[in-house]
Amino acid sequence: MRFDIITIFPKIFDSYLKESILKRAAEKKLIGVKIHDLRDFSEDKRKKVDDRPFGGGPGMVMQIQPIIKAVEFAKSKINPPSGGQKSKIKVILFTPSGKQFDNEIAAKLAKNYDNFILICGHYEGIDERVRKVIENSIRQPAEKISIGPYVLTGGELPAMVLIDSVSRKIPGVLGKEESLEEKRFGVGVPAYTRPAEFVYNKKKYKVPKVLLSGDHNKIKEWREKRRGR
Repeated sequence: MRFDIITIFPKIFDSYLKESILKRAAEKKLIGVKIHDLRDFSEDKRKKVDDRPFGGGPGMVMQIQPIIKAVEFAKSKINPPSGGQKSKIKVILFTPSGKQFDNEIAAKLAKNYDNFILICGHYEGIDERVRKVIENSIRQPAEKISIGPYVLTGGELPAMVLIDSVSRKIPGVLGKEESLEEKRFGVGVPAYTRPAEFVYNKKKYKVPKVLLSGDHNKIKEWREKRRGR
């Protein structure tokens, strides 16, 4: 699976993508991440990628020209799969007005696409025509996504969230499929490890007895009752 990220802050991704599970996934060639500096696609002498909004108002809006040029470039670098099949490409624009991202969406993306072009918005947003051009002229499905009911300063954090969430659903990324929390116990089920009893300020904090009992049926029942809390 390949992720192409279009951003004005390319160095933001360095530390996160070069650590832990995502690093190992890249080394195993289970995922590939390419970062594109949007300013490299600007036709402005000063590499400007934003301008004042038509109709007035505060802030700046990201221009259509450099974004479309960057998307075209990213698409051109995606190698088609063997057998003459077309690559399944999905373009995602991160914006507070987008569909709220969740585990179900992550699973669908992992199942239905093998290439993602991620556009990180900034300022007062992205020119509204970007999505239309991508769908009508570049002929790729494009979707607006938000990672939560709040506003961030840019789309870089959402891009990392999506890459992490989608990547962990690729077979081999976590080592074993059973490592997926949603397949083990369900999201939100309490988890404990050694020691069975932790003492702090003379107060004891113990692991629930049922988890130490060895009775798998009772343990399963205990977890089912706490699923999703």
